[in-house]
Amino acid sequence: MTWRPQYRSSKYRHVFGKPATKENCYDGVPITRSVHDNHLCTVNPRFIAVITECAGGGAFLVLSINHTGKVDPHHPKVSGHRGNVLDIKWNPFNDFCIASCSEDTTVKIWDIHEHGVLKNITVPRKELQGHSRRVGLIEWHPTAENIIFSTGYDYQVMVWKLDVPEQVIKNPVRSISVHSDVVLSMSFNTDGSRLATSCKDKKIRVIDPRTGTLLQETNCKSHKASKVLFLGNLKMLLSTGSSRWNHRQIALWDQEDLSQPSYSEDLDGSSGVLFPFYDPDTHMLYIAGKGDGNIRYYEISPEKPYVHYLTEYRSLLPQKGMGVMPKRGLDVCSCEIFRFYKLVTIKSLIEPLSMIVPRRVSTQFCSHMHSNTKKKYMTKSPVMMSLRPGSKLDSYVELGSGKDPTDSMETQHSRSRPGLSLLIQERLDAKEGNARKVSPPTSLLPSTDEKSSSTTYVSNGQLDSTHCSPPKTENELRQMFYKQQEEIRRLKEHLNQKDVRIKQLELEIKNVRNSQANL
Repeated sequence: MTWRPQYRSSKYRHVFGKPATKENCYDGVPITRSVHDNHLCTVNPRFIAVITECAGGGAFLVLSINHTGKVDPHHPKVSGHRGNVLDIKWNPFNDFCIASCSEDTTVKIWDIHEHGVLKNITVPRKELQGHSRRVGLIEWHPTAENIIFSTGYDYQVMVWKLDVPEQVIKNPVRSISVHSDVVLSMSFNTDGSRLATSCKDKKIRVIDPRTGTLLQETNCKSHKASKVLFLGNLKMLLSTGSSRWNHRQIALWDQEDLSQPSYSEDLDGSSGVLFPFYDPDTHMLYIAGKGDGNIRYYEISPEKPYVHYLTEYRSLLPQKGMGVMPKRGLDVCSCEIFRFYKLVTIKSLIEPLSMIVPRRVSTQFCSHMHSNTKKKYMTKSPVMMSLRPGSKLDSYVELGSGKDPTDSMETQHSRSRPGLSLLIQERLDAKEGNARKVSPPTSLLPSTDEKSSSTTYVSNGQLDSTHCSPPKTENELRQMFYKQQEEIRRLKEHLNQKDVRIKQLELEIKNVRNSQANL
């Protein structure tokens, strides 16, 4: 019998990577030369932050997401650490709050102005002191606000609560002591009820973050894990590391049984650390190697063989670290499903890389996982928002319920329906009594404070001096330019949403006329 290859149909078979043009990259960024195996970069829809090389302590750079091109060598930095900065993470509940950890054994929380870093910031909002050795990793809780986890070279995982009046916090809420060596990575599941860690002792552990109880632990000698990642709601873990023959390897685990991997695959014989990234909406897994120029991507399914190779993005520029844009910052109108920010040290360059699905834009889009606005340490599903073009941020409704989510934020979770046209959505909402609207998180909206407003008022081509005084220094002129660029971007987004709405209404009218003509 003639052998025939087995092909698997996939909607994402032809996903391709589209690097940004030179003018849309961030050039001249002094990327750190640290050998620490972290992403070294973090991104949200407003800012990109990257750890930089700095003499006399640690620092990181915060740039507006639209501030592309050549970066000023004297651009202000966040430089309050006494040692090298090892990890930075944006607060998922607040686009203007970022956390950093350092070799000086502290974790610091910083507030960023809505127009960016206007001058060097050296005083944090909060300082967390509790580790006895340098702190290598930090991770925000995905569904509980003001909760952050840190781990250092003292083998401790500490839980911190930030909504306290003290500026310096010396006592963590809990200290988890189940590791025998340095923790290499941390990952939460979707609702934050489980914390997975990989350790230098080659073991993966699953921990209850509320009690600090060790739930599962691997004892597999054929896989040395370096990074671990929860795969959304699939109740599976993915780890990257090396085999006993020192080949780079990926392995898939059942989170309830870590005795043996459900799936493992050797990739190559390189030595760089593999960074895994997972998109729960498309079930796509991206594997990027430190020092590599390529990014492999796979599709994950809940049935065997679980991992299905799709294709690979290749580039001659090696990445030292990677930042990932949250879903709410993607351009879904261009069929963008994922966006990386590659740190290219040899060129002092940050290169945005968009993952594009080559198909026609339709009214069906994935839901985006958006952070809850809870203040208590809850283990509930996160709030979802629709990425449908033309949909508004304030149209959060709970799926299949007529209740306003603000009536009981402790038990209600709002989800919008993806894949429905706006008119059908409105009809369903009116029928089910879901016409109420909830205000979106304040971090997603432009500021309405008159003192910090970024709007430049123009009347008949003249600058309205009653609302804005002319810039007096070069720094003020630069900030005024950034404000105007941000305002232009917002207006363009607003016009695009209006255009999509008009096209959808025209289509609805055409369908109604055709149905009447047939009658």
